[in-house]
Amino acid sequence: MKQRATQLLEDLTQINAISGHEKYVSRYLKQNYEALSDEIIYDNLGSIFAVKKSKVENAPKVMISAHMDEVGFLVKKINDNGTLSMHPIGGWFSQNLLSHRVTITNSKGENFKGAIASLPPHLLSESQLKQPFKIESMLIDMGAQSKQEVLDKGIKTGDMIVLDGPFEKMSDDRILAKAFDNRYGCAMTVQILEEVKDLELPFDLVVGATVQEEVGLRGAKTAAHLIKPDLAIVLDCSPANDLSGDRSALGFLGEGVLIRVVDSNFIAHTGFIEYFMDICQSHNIKHQPFISAGGTDAGAIHTSLDGIPTLTCCISARNIHSSSSIMDLNDYQAALIALKELLNRLNEAKIELIRHSNR
Repeated sequence: MKQRATQLLEDLTQINAISGHEKYVSRYLKQNYEALSDEIIYDNLGSIFAVKKSKVENAPKVMISAHMDEVGFLVKKINDNGTLSMHPIGGWFSQNLLSHRVTITNSKGENFKGAIASLPPHLLSESQLKQPFKIESMLIDMGAQSKQEVLDKGIKTGDMIVLDGPFEKMSDDRILAKAFDNRYGCAMTVQILEEVKDLELPFDLVVGATVQEEVGLRGAKTAAHLIKPDLAIVLDCSPANDLSGDRSALGFLGEGVLIRVVDSNFIAHTGFIEYFMDICQSHNIKHQPFISAGGTDAGAIHTSLDGIPTLTCCISARNIHSSSSIMDLNDYQAALIALKELLNRLNEAKIELIRHSNR
């Protein structure tokens, strides 16, 4: 299980795909989904889902959803000296950026290397040394000597820029790469389809990944409208907060799947989260409580249509929204086992019970 997860995560994290440019991840997922499902469907923004149909007539629908996009930048302007100004896509902490290597992708899918320029301390005044650089002041150096040289590469305003973050295995359980937020979820969608491939489920299972989560949960809204599920489960990677040594903090690597109680735009459905906790406890699956200042696609999905009971099945990683996030494969495994057990126990009666449990 870990070997398969490692391969999927390596493949997926090394695909560059920021919000609005998710097609490269979508194509990878489609190749994996086709042999594991009865149908592939898309919304009009580009979210992709595999449908495993039940033999039960008028079966209820269960949606499992990750998101494909990572944070990054767009080319804002090509300057006369051949440098690029950039526009942020998603949430960034500017102090993470200077000197990082980047990849610029033009509309033909051609990749070019560069670096976010950084002045050495020798060239900075004392006051400049004390002030963090703002993203709007940063430049990307491609080694070009003129604007025309950049234009000749087919690069233009709106092209994608991603921080390079190679995949590294740090130990048997810990891995390092960019974009675990949320290629964790994308990998999980493939593996859960593999796990249930030969099972006859009493519900239609719709598994896939949305677009543009990092800029406002946009694909979640259109995907929920497309699928119209009775229940939804969101897969995402949340920030770990375990480096200070404070055991009262929330989000520890190696402590299992997150029981996400509340975040900035979502309060867990009590019936659904209690059901999930019961599964974790009865199967001795490591799990941990979690409260977040951020959010996931659950925020948009649970308020779609007439309201959709929604659960999150997330893990935590260190240094998310950077080129060097770190996750624990044991957490991934705990989440996968918990998700599979949940699906094994679901049936039409249980789905109805969850849907009515808040009344």
